[in-house]
Amino acid sequence: MPEPGKKLGSAFSKKPRSAEVAAGGSAVFEAETERAGVKVRWQRGGSDISAGDKYRLAAEGTRHTLTVQDVGPADQGSYAVIAGSSKVKFDLKVTEAEKPELAPTQAPSPAPAPAPMEAPGSLAPASELEGSSPSPAGPSSDTTTGLVPGSSGAPDDPIGLFVMRPQDGEVTAGGSITFSARVAGASLLKPPVVKWFKGKWMDLSSKAGQHLQLRDSYDRASKVYLFELHLTDAQPAAAGGYRCEVSTKDRFDSCNFSLTVHEAIGPGDLDLRSAFRRSSLAGGGRRISDGHEDAGTLDFSSLLKKSSFRISRDSKLEAPAEEDVWEILRQASPSEYERIAFQHGVTDLRGMLKRLKGMKHEERKSPAFQRKLEPAYQVSKGHKIRLSVELVDPDAEVKWLKNGQEIQMSGRYIFESVGNKRTLTISQCSLADDAAYQCVVGGEKCSTELFVKEPPVLITRPLEDQLVMVGQRVEFECEVSEEGAQVKWLKDGVELTREETFKYRFKKDGRRHHLIINEATLEDAGHYALRTSGGQALAELIVQEKKLEVYQSIADLTVSAKDQAVFKCEVSDENVRGVWLKNGRELVPDSRIKVSHIGRVHKLTIDDVTPADEADYSFVPEGFACNLSAKLHFMEVKIDFVPRQEPPKIHLDCPGRTSETIIVVAGNKLRLDVPISGDPAPTVIWQKTLLLCSQGSTAAVGPASDGPEDAEANEEWVFDKKLLCETEGRVRVETTKDRSIFTLEGAEKEDEGVYTVTVKNPVGEDQVNLTVKVIDVPDAPAAPKISNVGEDSCTVQWEPPAYDGGQPVLGYILERKKKKSYRWMRLNFDLLRDLSLEARRMIEGVAYEMRVYAVNAVGMSRPSPASQPFMPIAPPSEPTHLAVEDVSDTTVSLKWRPPERVGAGGLDGYSVEYCQEGCSEWVAALQGLTERTAMLVKDLPTGARLLFRVRAHNVAGPGGPVTTKEPVTVQEILQRPRLQLPRHLRQTIQKKVGEPVNLLIPFQGKPRPRVTWTKEGLPLAGEEVSIRNSPTDTILFIRSAHRAHSGTYQVTVHIENMEDKATLLLQIVDKPSPPQDIRVTEAWGFNVALEWKPPQDDGNTEIWGYTVQKADKKTMEWFTVLEHYRRTHCVVPELIVGNGYYFRVFSHNMVGPSDKAATTKEPVFIPRPGITYQPPIYKALDFSEAPSFTRPLVNRSVIAGYNAVLCCAVRGSPKPKISWLKNGLDLGEDARFRMFCKQGVLTLEIRKPCPFDGGVYTCRATNLQGEAQSECRLEVRGTWCQESLAADTGVGVELPPPLPTPP
Repeated sequence: MPEPGKKLGSAFSKKPRSAEVAAGGSAVFEAETERAGVKVRWQRGGSDISAGDKYRLAAEGTRHTLTVQDVGPADQGSYAVIAGSSKVKFDLKVTEAEKPELAPTQAPSPAPAPAPMEAPGSLAPASELEGSSPSPAGPSSDTTTGLVPGSSGAPDDPIGLFVMRPQDGEVTAGGSITFSARVAGASLLKPPVVKWFKGKWMDLSSKAGQHLQLRDSYDRASKVYLFELHLTDAQPAAAGGYRCEVSTKDRFDSCNFSLTVHEAIGPGDLDLRSAFRRSSLAGGGRRISDGHEDAGTLDFSSLLKKSSFRISRDSKLEAPAEEDVWEILRQASPSEYERIAFQHGVTDLRGMLKRLKGMKHEERKSPAFQRKLEPAYQVSKGHKIRLSVELVDPDAEVKWLKNGQEIQMSGRYIFESVGNKRTLTISQCSLADDAAYQCVVGGEKCSTELFVKEPPVLITRPLEDQLVMVGQRVEFECEVSEEGAQVKWLKDGVELTREETFKYRFKKDGRRHHLIINEATLEDAGHYALRTSGGQALAELIVQEKKLEVYQSIADLTVSAKDQAVFKCEVSDENVRGVWLKNGRELVPDSRIKVSHIGRVHKLTIDDVTPADEADYSFVPEGFACNLSAKLHFMEVKIDFVPRQEPPKIHLDCPGRTSETIIVVAGNKLRLDVPISGDPAPTVIWQKTLLLCSQGSTAAVGPASDGPEDAEANEEWVFDKKLLCETEGRVRVETTKDRSIFTLEGAEKEDEGVYTVTVKNPVGEDQVNLTVKVIDVPDAPAAPKISNVGEDSCTVQWEPPAYDGGQPVLGYILERKKKKSYRWMRLNFDLLRDLSLEARRMIEGVAYEMRVYAVNAVGMSRPSPASQPFMPIAPPSEPTHLAVEDVSDTTVSLKWRPPERVGAGGLDGYSVEYCQEGCSEWVAALQGLTERTAMLVKDLPTGARLLFRVRAHNVAGPGGPVTTKEPVTVQEILQRPRLQLPRHLRQTIQKKVGEPVNLLIPFQGKPRPRVTWTKEGLPLAGEEVSIRNSPTDTILFIRSAHRAHSGTYQVTVHIENMEDKATLLLQIVDKPSPPQDIRVTEAWGFNVALEWKPPQDDGNTEIWGYTVQKADKKTMEWFTVLEHYRRTHCVVPELIVGNGYYFRVFSHNMVGPSDKAATTKEPVFIPRPGITYQPPIYKALDFSEAPSFTRPLVNRSVIAGYNAVLCCAVRGSPKPKISWLKNGLDLGEDARFRMFCKQGVLTLEIRKPCPFDGGVYTCRATNLQGEAQSECRLEVRGTWCQESLAADTGVGVELPPPLPTPP
């Protein structure tokens, strides 16, 4: 009896070894079994190998041999030999035959390319499978997928991060493959992060192990990162789509590739193309032939030469992927044979058809599944999915796996079992459920893949229209509902790809997506769209050429000495810079001359003006052909010596002492500098008079002209009938000996008027009137009004502003925006002179708002209030395919199709109108609208000729009408009745008992025909048969058919004296009754003859045959002997002698077998011949045996303080008595020793031995047949501390025993 836990021995004493054989030779594999007569099976690819021309099987005693004749590349693969429960695998590797020498004109290629016509399932060489890449260019493990020769170090992808992307690959089951990706690292501060995925979400970093490794390296010379995904022992489950993602701090890139895993080639697999090759050297000297009779009928030499030339000319082209052409032809229809043959290079169509005809069509049935899982399922996120299979055995146990892990029942995973149907229900599916699922029954399994459909990505913030100038930067921004969503940018319906990165730049920031155009050109104008899986956002980009508008030009100045001169201008662009010129030369700023630029305003300030500053000053904007000029006049005040008591005088350069208008822009500073003279110093009085409506008349609103007499008294002035001090508010008056300065900060409209300056002294007085006019930007216009809204346009109208700012309005500027946006877009750069504009280029279905600005010489007004929101919507186009379906004496039936263009306004319905021929007055056929595309117009005058038209309506109004081409006469058309009997009703209609009968027969005729049904010439009666008639068909319906419903039915349609008939034959069939009078006519030897009569009731149909069964009297288990047997007598052979048998017979028809069977009443016994049994005589065996040690004791050396065990094994019968001795003394009474005996294994355990326990131990076994003993020597060594002390001092040191170990 083997020891517990010990593995059972193999059934093979000699195992076959893997072999390497040259093509065309023979391979011999030998195996020897432990016993003779063991059944041995040889397999390849999981399928048993049978003896034939290809394989020879031999067995001699325990020696078994497999010989593979005429070895070819298709024979390469994995084989196995099975004996009992032992299975040994071995490999056959086929090498190429010795190549002939090449002709001198042919240069040997450095690496022969694989033949393009190689069989799809042929295995690659071992060196290629182990560490090879998907590219068939070579077998080296260093070969990476997608690497183009000569391109190392040169990035293939100038846009993304990849220098080289992983490419699609193929591998045979059990082989290895490596996918490589190279990332440029010259511009990266940190190493990139690379992730490998299978499918959509399976991260392969969590699956790394023995069969999947992730590697990375860095080449400092080329500054390129290498990332590899290495798969070993590839299985069919590894096939599918993969994705490689690489990301850095601010960049991201990904690449998709796929892996195809080919199954190992079985002996029955065929290669169509190899069967048609010539038996000549091809592919570098290797002979390719399968030995079939059709071989050698197709010449591929030209194809091979062409393929070889293509590969040598352009090494980037890979060999075409091998496909199972035969499987494609088997599944295709005959009409597709020529196309498939052309695609795969097969030119001998006759030979192909001959082999295709001789091919057997065998469908492999699963021993465990009646119906397997579908290849793939798809479900939306959050929904429920059911995965169902049907089993052969209803009691079989089923396991469900997800990505190889067994699924446990939970709230989301529910297992159902109904009969032989097994269902896995997954509720509330999430993205984590997107995986591969398997159903396992015993050793059989079926697989599927579940794809969870993500919810659509919605647009949460749309794009906004933009208006820019040429050269400006444009950035479109859109926000979506999910981060990392895949979006597409389109311009005028054309997708913007990464190849256009030199112009467009794409940017992702969480849920925000940006499209950036660094320098806009006129060609960039158009409609831009961002499209997601849940919709799209649309915006318009308008690019205008640069135009500079001057809102305020510089004006001439007259300034006195030591004063300040300020030139100011305002332009439309804040970013425009300019140069100030003095007499054509650039002005250099210094401590006295200052240049400033704030927003749109440019200023030139000159302090302490001197006569040298009098010149022509100009401002030239950069980049524009524009020049703003003004002149600075220096006013020199001449003071003459006058004697004392000089009357006061105001020295102004005013010809005729008449007032001149001084214009000031609202908000600016007004400074009136009036030189005066007089002795003694005069008193200056400033007054303001209001302008009256009468021409040239003024009314003083200030104090009386006779001011105070005291010259030293403080000057006072009156502003708007209010006496103010000189330092109060924003009005100041400064008076010196020779001048009086009036300053007004922030001029306003109310500051307009005539200012009077009066100077007095005792000698006299002088007075001057100065007219001041304040100009400003216009007031904001009223909200514009929208009218004539069309598909992409509307008419905008507005009124002039209530106040023009003192300057005539030069024009208007119009802006628009989307209702939900905050960005206004300007519609015109040139000022609009009119008070209306037709705005175009709007998006249909988007709500807009409009506003307007008024512009005068001062500047632009505030924007008007926004208009009422409006939506550009166009009416739909006219309906299509208007036709008259039916006409009666008072009605006309019309039908049509929806319009081709509906628009954003949708479709509210249709209106139908008609009018008399030759009349222009249309009458509505229906009050309101109808949503249907058909209508019956009623109450029409009989005989009238009418025209009909249909319009489509939406919120924008009615669309164009579609009118009937010809007038319609309202009159019934007489049409002969005609039955249109379907083809399947023209023959006998067979139905089973209990099934419903539904016979639909269309007919024609006008007016509506009268329908009559009869059975066997009699009218139909009874509630079980119902007739349903409509204007176009009649239906005979029987809910549950009975045999009595069989018979001949006739249907007739009548119109006046015209009729049409049709006859139907209905046959209701049922199961037959059992056969009659079954009896045994004769029994002889191992045979029994049976005979019976046909059944009394054949079920109203032909009897197809009989089923004969037999049952042993002991077990009463029925077994089928004959099936579909046509005769009424048979012979049942091969019965067992000595058993009694019952027999029964079932009758069959098209419905099925009879419910009961005719059974023999008495059993039939098969007599056995008389044989006397003589039991054999056996000799009594003596199993007594003297004790003997099968495993003796062995000498041991142990360490003191640790338990020691001595073991041996003994056998003997009867069971011997065991005793243990030490140095000849019995140890039975010592408690420090424990003795065990279990199934002949003897054990002596010494608990914590010390050096005194060393000595000779003896195990003695004694029974009635004799005695045996075994000895060994035990040496107990001290601990390390004891040995070291003894070595140092030469004296043995005894340490206390170690602490007991816890149990």
